[in-house]
Amino acid sequence: MKKNIITLIIAVFIGGSCSSQNNKANTNLSLSDHKATPETVSLYKKLNKLSQKGFLFGHQDDLAYGVKWKYEDGRSDIKDVVGDYPGVYGWDLAGLEKDSPNNIDGIPFTKMKQYIEQSHERGGITTISWHFDNPATGKSAWDNTPNSLKTILPGGENHQKFTVWLDKAAAYLLSLKDKKGKNIPVLFRPYHELTGGWFWWGKGNCTPEEFKAAWKFTFEYLQKKGVHNLIYVYNTSSFNTKEDFLAHYPGDNYADMISFDSYQNNDDKEGQKFIAEVQNQLKIINEIGIEKHKLIAVAEAGYEAIPDPKWWTGTLLKAIGDYKISYVLLWRNHGWQEKEQKMHYYAPYTGQISEKDFVDFYNLDKTLFEKDINKN
Repeated sequence: MKKNIITLIIAVFIGGSCSSQNNKANTNLSLSDHKATPETVSLYKKLNKLSQKGFLFGHQDDLAYGVKWKYEDGRSDIKDVVGDYPGVYGWDLAGLEKDSPNNIDGIPFTKMKQYIEQSHERGGITTISWHFDNPATGKSAWDNTPNSLKTILPGGENHQKFTVWLDKAAAYLLSLKDKKGKNIPVLFRPYHELTGGWFWWGKGNCTPEEFKAAWKFTFEYLQKKGVHNLIYVYNTSSFNTKEDFLAHYPGDNYADMISFDSYQNNDDKEGQKFIAEVQNQLKIINEIGIEKHKLIAVAEAGYEAIPDPKWWTGTLLKAIGDYKISYVLLWRNHGWQEKEQKMHYYAPYTGQISEKDFVDFYNLDKTLFEKDINKN
């Protein structure tokens, strides 16, 4: 088989009983990049296989810092609690576009590369988002000046600037290599939370047609630059209907996984609103995933400071239910601030109130961490 023509057809027989919402799961999956590296195809197969067994647990910036520590080799708040690393590691490219040595979270890009390569060596999976600056104003990703996205499209005043940004991203993504010199596969999640209006690419700040054009251009340009180690993740924030979720969807040939982000808020202390919202959204994307042959995920989730001692088994597990998601990623443990008093964390650490419940969550058969990837 020629390396530049890779078609992936996965036929999986699901034995035993399963809930009615999943028993029609369609498993004919193919990567949108037909020149995807064999390693990327292999990861896609692996993700599909693992989703039939359970869901991977992920954590943003897990190896870089945690509560009251930063840059300690091999350390992880998750590993401190359960003796195992997350299955999925989240990182961000923001800062790369303006030649910053550090990303948006203050992590040197050189260190981030090392962490990605180290986790990959152990069997861990990498996902990368990109909070890139607003190209029209030079301000942050949260500068939602209307019509900014329009300027990066071909013919737009910032199109050339944006292609330079993509060149930098391509170079970095291609620099991620294993010990054999092969490119490390990445779950790439650009333009994330696109149904929210808080980012310059978000709903209300551009038309659906403009968003689709930007996504397709990004997809095609990165491949033109030789980047074939990406699994493309389409990601929204909250939505209520199938039509809402798909309004900006670029098409089945431009995405490999569909996902959303959802957080529990302090005005929902019992978690009932969070559970209902996640269940409703999973019902919708599960149907879309079956119809369009895409893996599904909860690409970001959490409850800041986790004040509920039973949140993991009592809320998050109930929210996911029996849906066969690929992974759920908890946001970062930004707990090392030298000046700020407030801790900003979404995963437990040693001594945290939900630590014991997280151990119970870890010990469930359906929750998959790094060691589980190597077993399957």
